[in-house]
Order: sequence, then C-alpha cells, then structure tokens
Amino acid sequence: MKNKPIIIVNGEPNSVFLEIFFKTLKYKKFKSPLILISSLELLRLQMKKLKFQKDIKLIDIKNLNNYKLDNNSINLINIKLNQKKAFIKISNKSKSFIKNSFNTALTILNQGITDKLINGPVSKKYFLDKKYLGITEYLAKKCSSKKVAMLIYNKDLSVCPITTHLPIKMVTKMITKKIIYEKISLLNNFYLTNLGFKPKIAVLGINPHCETIDNFNEDEKILKPAIKHLNNIGYKISGPYSADTIFLKNNRKKFNVIVGMYHDQVLTPLKTLYEYDAINITLGLPFTRISPDHGPNAEMLGKNLSNPLSLIKAISFLDKN
Repeated sequence: MKNKPIIIVNGEPNSVFLEIFFKTLKYKKFKSPLILISSLELLRLQMKKLKFQKDIKLIDIKNLNNYKLDNNSINLINIKLNQKKAFIKISNKSKSFIKNSFNTALTILNQGITDKLINGPVSKKYFLDKKYLGITEYLAKKCSSKKVAMLIYNKDLSVCPITTHLPIKMVTKMITKKIIYEKISLLNNFYLTNLGFKPKIAVLGINPHCETIDNFNEDEKILKPAIKHLNNIGYKISGPYSADTIFLKNNRKKFNVIVGMYHDQVLTPLKTLYEYDAINITLGLPFTRISPDHGPNAEMLGKNLSNPLSLIKAISFLDKN
C-alpha cells in the first residue's frame, strides 16, 4: 500500500472529537485511508445529532485482514458501547470502551499494518484513574518504551515539557541531567528523521529568571552542565533562559523548539500564540502517535462549534510522512 492507513482511536465517546472528525473529513480529502476505532451506534447517534449523516460514507469492517480499505469512506472497526443518547455526561462508564479501543489499535500496530496512530482525548480523571500521568505514559507502558517525550509541534515553533502532567510541587524532584539528555536526544532524532535537520533548541530555567533564594539552584547545578555537555557533543542547544521573555517575538524566532521544565511553562504560551494550530506528538514509541491539542471539552458537547484545525494538522502530518 502506497500510503499506510492511519488508525484513529475515538477516545472518550462523549467528547467533541467526533464532531471535529466529521468536520475534518468535510474540509479535506487525505491520501491515506483512515481506520476509525469507535462505536457504530455512537457514530450514527452523533452524525444524526450534528447533521452529518448525509455527508459521510461509513463502512463497518468485520475483518481488517480480508478488507480492502476505502479511501473515500470511514473504515470503521466497531467497539461495543452501550449508550442510547448522543451526548451524556463524561464518567467512568466509558472506561472499558476506551481500553478496548486502544487494545484494538495496538494489535493492528503490532501486526505491522501501519505505524500511524491518532487518538482523541480521554478523561484523565476517569480513564487513567491516577495510574498514569497521561496517554503518553499509558502508551509508553503498553509498548514497554522507557524513554518518551511530549512534543507539541508547530512548523514555526514547537515546545517540549521535561515533565508532563505532574503536580508543580513534584517537578524539581524529577529534573536531572539524565532526563534532560533523554528528552533532547528524542527531540533531535525526531527532527532529523522526519524533517531533515537538527533543531535549534532553547532550554528554560526552572526558577524565575533562573535565580533562587534557596541554597540549591537547579539552573546552575543541573541545567547549565547538561546544556554544556549536549553542546559539546553536537546538539544545537542553549540556555537556560528566563521563561518570562523567551516567547517574545525576537527571542522565539531564533529557535525551533523551546524545552520547558513543566507542562504549563511551555504549553500556555504556545497555545496563546497558535491556539489550535499545533499537534501533540509522542516521541520514543515504536510507532508515530499524535493527538489533537485539545481535551474532551465537555462544555462544548453537541454545540457543533468546535474547531477542527488541530485534527486536520494531525492527519495531514501523518498523511505526508
């Protein structure tokens, strides 16, 4: 197959994901066949509710191995979901549906049919149940991948948090030279493999202005030596920089990636700058996993007002790579 199929896992059934998926299909035609892992009854309910049932062709695949994928339709792998209404309150009732969906996707990936995965958002509260920090860590565990990184990618500027969905009081305990080396190596390899160049990387300090009244200064004792070492072995990396000025126009344009020490240190400014024009790529898995850069967004359920740009970017990235 010239273009490998893209597996798309629905995620939380009562999120805005299917709405933006329908809008994405109306907006653009892709070269790669799309395999959606979701519930047939859920799709029919939401397509009717959101008035997309006449615009999209849906095919229920019974056996993927004996089926020629249709590039003009939704190739659906049906996962059972007992739900009678299009939109209900997000709860732990959808946990088995999400788990079965991911297990089905991982089986297909392990068979070598494709190496491309997109997943819709899930509720960390109900699905991950405090066992994992996020889907990044959930998939890493499933795949026995010990070194992973979260890259929020935009062609003009991307960001990578060294720690992900971690309470702020726990961040400093996780910052080590070893974890910095691992994340920077994954970043550099991704850019070289997928984009053909070494990225220019800025590293942010953990303390305001990279200063602290504490006796131990992580920026001086951990970050500076780590950055110096990486520079010496050929990485295009510098810092630590103060987080309050790095995203100014004349500063950020010098870099391809800004690496922060914690989640909101870099995701907040990136989303302010680019809103939905970014995708979440997990580095270090045996396949390429991307998720749109938004959550379930329960407040927008059924309103048909959600922006599909991030999903369009996610599918487009895999469609050309």
